[in-house]
Amino acid sequence: MIQFSGEALAEYERILAKYPVKRAAMMPVLWLAQKEFGYLSAEVQQYVADLMAFPIAWVSGVASFYTMYYKKPIGRFHLQVCTNVSCMLRGSDDIVRAVASRLGIGLGQTTADGTFSLDEVECLASCGTAPMMQVNDDYHENLTPASTLELLERLSRASSASGD
Repeated sequence: MIQFSGEALAEYERILAKYPVKRAAMMPVLWLAQKEFGYLSAEVQQYVADLMAFPIAWVSGVASFYTMYYKKPIGRFHLQVCTNVSCMLRGSDDIVRAVASRLGIGLGQTTADGTFSLDEVECLASCGTAPMMQVNDDYHENLTPASTLELLERLSRASSASGD
């Protein structure tokens, strides 16, 4: 059975205390659940709905609307390439092709070893340094296909060195 750890449950209580209306806490609670369980499976969404005493439709509606909530497992390195206008005009399509070719995956896919996931996203508010890609929580800007491949190599080495 899916259940928050003691630490996550304490954080859940701290989150609820910040909001006078419990429904307003749904997004941070979903973020906490994703941090705890890795992604928001149907079972995790049901757990959050039961915990907050909300209809599952409310929870799944929020989880499905926002791209920051993952509905399936993602790789250790989540590569999110901005493909909005500024990035597209400055070569984001070339970045996507370089990543896809190097890793052998397409958009919305994860490498077989679970190291990398590739997604395209709309504006990440880095238009002045386009094209850019967010890797987990870090921005990598002014990318070229060559610098992107160098970044992938560094990430691969870091993953290998840590034993993942």
